[in-house]
Amino acid sequence: MVEKDTNLPGDDLSEEFQFKPGRSIGYLLRDCNRRFIKALEAEIGPHGILVGQWFFLRELWVEDGLTQAELSSRVGMKAPTTMVAIRRLVNDGFVVRERDVSDRRKLRICLTDKGRRSRDVLLPLAHDVNIAATDGFSIEEVRQFQSLFDRLKENLSTD
Repeated sequence: MVEKDTNLPGDDLSEEFQFKPGRSIGYLLRDCNRRFIKALEAEIGPHGILVGQWFFLRELWVEDGLTQAELSSRVGMKAPTTMVAIRRLVNDGFVVRERDVSDRRKLRICLTDKGRRSRDVLLPLAHDVNIAATDGFSIEEVRQFQSLFDRLKENLSTD
C-alpha cells in the first residue's frame, strides 16, 4: 500500500494530478510506455524479437550466463513469464540452457553466437527509439527525466 503524501502541491494542482483524465502520473506513464513499446516493436520485430524477449536479451548482453531466477529479478518479471520468453529464445536460436558447472541443479541461460551478434543489430534500433522519444530534449532534461523516474521507482518500491 502506498502512503498518502500530505505535502502535495496546492489543492487544484493535486486534484489535477489525481482526477483530471489523462493527466495523472500513472496514466501518463502507461500511455508513454504503450507508445514506447509500440515503437520498439516496430524496430525489433522484423528481426524476430518480441518486446517480451528484448528485456531478457538486454540483460544477457550485459552479463551472459544468468540463471532464470536472476533474469526474472533483473527484468522484473515473474518466473512463468521468464520461462516462456526463454523457451522462445531457445527455439529461435538466441540462447541455450547450460548446467552450472559448480551446482548441477542450476541452469544458466547463455547467448549463442546468433544471440551475441543480434546485439549489434538490435541495440542501435532501441537507441533510435530512445532518440526519437527524447527529440527536442536537452541532455540536462534527459538526465532530469531519468532522475525523476528513479525517484518515482524508489517511492513505489515494495522492498
